[in-house]
Amino acid sequence: MDRKTISIVGASGYAGGEFLRLALSHPYLEVKQVTSRRFAGEPVHFVHPNLRGRTNLKFIPPEKLEPADILVLALPHGVLAREFDRYAALAPILIDLSADFRLKDLELYRKYYGDHPRPDLLGRFVYAVPELHREALKEADWMAGAGCNATATLLGLYPLLKGGVLKPTPIFVTLLISTSAAGAEATPASHHPERAGSLRVYKPTGHRHTAEVVENLPGRPEVHLTAIATDRVRGILMTAQCFLQDGWSERDVWQAYREAYGAEPFVRLVKQKKGVHRYPDPRFVQGTNYADIGFELEEDTGRLVVMTAIDNLVKGTAGHALQALNIRMGWPETLGLDFPGLHP
Repeated sequence: MDRKTISIVGASGYAGGEFLRLALSHPYLEVKQVTSRRFAGEPVHFVHPNLRGRTNLKFIPPEKLEPADILVLALPHGVLAREFDRYAALAPILIDLSADFRLKDLELYRKYYGDHPRPDLLGRFVYAVPELHREALKEADWMAGAGCNATATLLGLYPLLKGGVLKPTPIFVTLLISTSAAGAEATPASHHPERAGSLRVYKPTGHRHTAEVVENLPGRPEVHLTAIATDRVRGILMTAQCFLQDGWSERDVWQAYREAYGAEPFVRLVKQKKGVHRYPDPRFVQGTNYADIGFELEEDTGRLVVMTAIDNLVKGTAGHALQALNIRMGWPETLGLDFPGLHP
């Protein structure tokens, strides 16, 4: 099969660098150019030492981009929306890893992000969560990568709401997130010895990923997100508190998950009755495109605790975007994404 050329705008950051790492090992992709204003002229391994010996590419400024088959845009939020026409002219297939085109609802966007530079384009991108929008992705030339916290939350809750398992009551979500998920506002505790080993509430209310969760869950339920920054470099553990419909049981929960994810290549149900690995743990999905989902039911109250563990940079960002691209191109969905993780 002919290889497709792909260029990555903003390849020096976390999201762009992770997509670059995956693309370099993909048999049907040829990375043509990578951009960075700050590191223009420097070799890729200057910023991403793990890619030393994997590529001879050097960063170029965005102005020197040439046409390619596929363009991945890992730009700060708002940049693509303002410069959309220039980038859209360079490739027929676009993958946006920012929040610019994740939402279709303009009022929802305004509530969490403010005014949108190109409201005419909202709804033109397909939200790139394969487990939710696989059929639409098969025809999508423009794809919007999901937020990492939204991905973890959606994958844990979607089957339950689709299957009518939950009461229509507010759902409270707590996300234990890594420094690479929190960004610059949550620096590692190792930079602050007085905070070593601590957990810090990074975003108590008003988390922007709430918009994606509400828009993509069946019935638009009331969902409240709280993010807590940890010292991990990678990984997210999502915990959601919700309640089963009266008279429903754990068997109904299992059925909802199996119906939704029984054939999914990257979703694993983790609920062991014994042993030390009974529930999802971000350690065991690090570097992988897997989402591990588990739950525990409090029988006497009907309270259901749902847990999802993902690597925020792979399944939460670059991995699900590459999975969506595989679907769009008609390639095997798992291509370039089969790393199983490490243990111990």
